Amino acid sequence: MQQFFTVALPFLASVTTNVATLPLFPPLTAPPVPFSIIKEFETPTATKEVAPPEKPKEKRLICKGCNENENATLAYFQDRGIKDRNALATIMGNIRQESTFVPNICEGGSRTSYGNCWRGYGLIQFTSANRYYGLGAFAKKIGGNPSTTDTQLQYITTEPQWKSIENRMRVSGKSIDRYMNYAYEWIGWGHHGARTQYAYDYAKRLVLADV
Repeated sequence: MQQFFTVALPFLASVTTNVATLPLFPPLTAPPVPFSIIKEFETPTATKEVAPPEKPKEKRLICKGCNENENATLAYFQDRGIKDRNALATIMGNIRQESTFVPNICEGGSRTSYGNCWRGYGLIQFTSANRYYGLGAFAKKIGGNPSTTDTQLQYITTEPQWKSIENRMRVSGKSIDRYMNYAYEWIGWGHHGARTQYAYDYAKRLVLADV
């Protein structure tokens, strides 16, 4: 019996030593992260502003040394299809004689509002009752001011007097004197004054330009 214990003890000591050197459990680690697809969004690029295409230029008559109302009148009648230099100069010469391009001028020269005149008024001195009151009615209809160049120009081209000559004024190649005959039907002046001379003067000042 003593011999048995003598043999067993060294064996147990050997086993004890070997067990002590072994790790008790495998190291604990976090489970592997499952593979995932992360969608990347592109950073939006800045929008580059593109300038609108330039309006193509066209040849138009401009008036050298003219004021704002003269140039507005010249542009307005060109937009109506009147392109001839003499025709445009005739229109402008007549308006200069009538009002010197002052839209709020009353017969006699005073500057006043439409409602305070009651006689010849405006760019072509609307004198007769139907033309004078017609201006006021037209301005009310379009929400305009009867004392301004813009409203009066629009009114002029609605009048039957103007409509009767407009197509003839669109025909190019005539003399100032011929266009002046048409203009008489339009304005019906009692006093010719210097309107023809003014027309010749404008004809020299109207030049073609790219606008």
